[in-house]
Order: sequence, then structure tokens, then C-alpha cells
Amino acid sequence: MNFKLCPLCQKEKILSSVLSFCRDCIISDFIRVKPLLDKVHRETRKAFSLPEGVSDKREGLSCKICSRECLIVEGEFGYCGLRSNSQGRLLGPKVNEAKVSWYLDPLPTNCVADWICPGGTGVGYPKYAYRPYAEYGYYNLAVFFEACNLNCLYCQNWHFKYASLNRRYRTLEEFLEAITPVVSCICYFGGDPSPQAPFAIKASFEALKKCKNRILRICWETNGHFNPQLLDKVIELSLISGGIIKFDLKALTPEIYYALTGGENSVVLDNFKRVAQYIKERPEVPLLTASTLLVPGYVEEEEVERIAKFIAEINPEIPFRLLAFSPQFYMKDLPLISKKTACSCLERAKKAGLKRVSLGNEHLLK
Repeated sequence: MNFKLCPLCQKEKILSSVLSFCRDCIISDFIRVKPLLDKVHRETRKAFSLPEGVSDKREGLSCKICSRECLIVEGEFGYCGLRSNSQGRLLGPKVNEAKVSWYLDPLPTNCVADWICPGGTGVGYPKYAYRPYAEYGYYNLAVFFEACNLNCLYCQNWHFKYASLNRRYRTLEEFLEAITPVVSCICYFGGDPSPQAPFAIKASFEALKKCKNRILRICWETNGHFNPQLLDKVIELSLISGGIIKFDLKALTPEIYYALTGGENSVVLDNFKRVAQYIKERPEVPLLTASTLLVPGYVEEEEVERIAKFIAEINPEIPFRLLAFSPQFYMKDLPLISKKTACSCLERAKKAGLKRVSLGNEHLLK
């Protein structure tokens, strides 16, 4: 059952070796545990030559591309590893380039929002979908941004970190050439699109201009750490195109969020509320959806209920998808989530007031 002894409470619980502590002790004794969590995040980033943390020095250049607003001192990089301070100048990708890759993904695909999106269901037809059912024969241009502003210890796409400081960029022109007539949606993910939002925003407007007489949905799959002002452009793009903004709400409890990701979630929650204000402007296709990965021992019934209540208080119609855990990266010693636990989490989300809840990655349930 993968039980281990928590060194603080001396109880046998499901816990990750990299974190060392159980969920309850991380929450109740966070002041004591935090320095050890900080060490874990520093060491796991150092292994990929990534900056080990956000500078706490009072001088340097402020990067405001994402919500972390790194203060970058001379000769160092910001947390995502994209921008550096060189002789008092902030260097990094320009608006017409990005550290990114892409591929054509046949529709319907395994997107987090496939159960509610035009590409997977035909919702919004004929304005936002080519067919009144799944768009067989069309493609999603899956755009993977190779940088991130979090340090999730269970990252499912962690391999991009091997080339974390590789300076090779793709251009806006290359991106636009990849949008063929069979592409009906673009989905930005990663990593995360927020550290390279200026490119994604400009590229999206140019793509819509290129395809102004046909359907081209602009979608985002994000941890939510957008600069709020840039997020407004993201909202505009998805609204006008029939796209969906997908927030990965990893945890609501701040201490658990920090332990798993090395970041804080207050801006994420504020940004989620910011997007939710626009839901009624386009009722045909959901503008906003949320997903949460069920992490054994850390994100189960109690955490799911907290997240679901947060969403329901904003709007109970917001779709919420629970995803089964796959042991990855530094938390590969955790077990698969049980079907019993997953179903219990699903019921707790519904009882919290959400009207549209589903379970994904069911093949991973044990």
C-alpha cells in the first residue's frame, strides 16, 4: 500500500520520499517543514541547471511577464530560466520568438476539456465547430512551451527541463506556417504558456487574422500564473474564437500547493475568478474549466472538496475534471490512485455544489 513512516507524526501514511512528510504535518507544522521543502525544490531544480529559487534580494531588474514577478539580479536568470539580467538589461525571448515546439494532434484528442469542447463534442456548432459531433478529420495544433514558472515534483511533462537553458527559439513565421486548413484549434500548454505569454498572444491574433474566414479556436492549458493584464488578452482571444481556458488547480490549501509546486496559489485563484467574470458573454461553449490531479496521500477527498467549493461559490456551472495520477518525476514512488478514492472524490465535488464534474485518465485507476 506504499505506506511510509512520517518523521513528524510517527504515523504510517502514504507519502512521497522526496517530500518526506505527510499531508497533515505539512499543513499543521509548515513553519518547521518549509525550510526542508525549500531544500527539496532547490535541489530538484539544480539537477536541470535551472535557477534554484526566486531572488529575495532588493535590487535587480523586475520581470513582469508572469505573476511571479521575479527580481533578477545581475548575471542571474528568472525562475523560469528564460530571462536574465546582463549589464542592467533584461535579456530573453522577443515577442516574435519563443522556446516552443508543436505537433498536429488528431481530433478528438485527450485534451483536459475534450468532454466539453467543440473539437470533442461539437458544442457550439456551427459557429465554433465544424461538425455537430466530434471533429473527426480535423486537428489540434498542440503548442508546447518549453519553460515553466512552477516546480511541480510530479510533473507529467518534465523532460523539457533537460534543455531548460538551451537558447534555441522558434519564430512567429514558423508557427503561422504550421496552421494548415485542417487545424481547427490551437492549444497552448507545456511547461506553461504564461512565461511566454507575449508570444502566444501575438501569435494567436496573427493566426486568427490569417484564418479570419474559418473556425480556429484558441485554447490554453495553464497553471494560472499569468500576469493579470496579459490574462485579459488571453480571455479576449478565447472568447472571440470559441476556445477554452483550462486552469490546473493543483491544490487549494496553500501549504500543500507550496510543497507540491514550490509556488503560491493566491494569484492563481484570483486569475481564475478574473476569467469567470466573462463566462456569461459566451454561453454556447464553456470559457473556463478546471482540472485537478489526484495525488495519493496529498490531493484526495478533503482537498478536492475544498477546490470544488471554491469553484462552486464562483459559478456551479464551471466544468471540473478530476485526473487520475500517474507516478512521474520525483514522485514516482507514489502508487496509482484507487478507483474507490477517485469515485469518492468525484462524489465530494458534486456534493460541494458543482453541476458538471467528470473523471479522466480512468485507465490509470487501480
